Amino acid sequence: MREWVVKRRERTRQLIELGGLVQKAGIVELTDDDRTVILGALGEIAATLRGESRERSILLWRRRGRRMFENSEVD
Repeated sequence: MREWVVKRRERTRQLIELGGLVQKAGIVELTDDDRTVILGALGEIAATLRGESRERSILLWRRRGRRMFENSEVD
C-alpha cells in the first residue's frame, strides 16, 4: 500500500479518536453540539498551553483524564 494512503488512514483514525474524546467528555451535549463554542473552548485550552501555567494545567488535566478513563465503561 502506498505510504500516503497509510498516512491518510492513520490521520483519519486519529481524528475519529479525538472526536470520541470530545463526545466522552460530554462536551457535545453540554454545548448542544455548537461547534463554534467547542472550537472556542479548544482555543482557550491552546492559549493556556502557550502560557505560564502550562505544566500545572497539563498535570491537572492528565489526572482528570485518567480518572475519567478509569470511571468509563468504554475506553
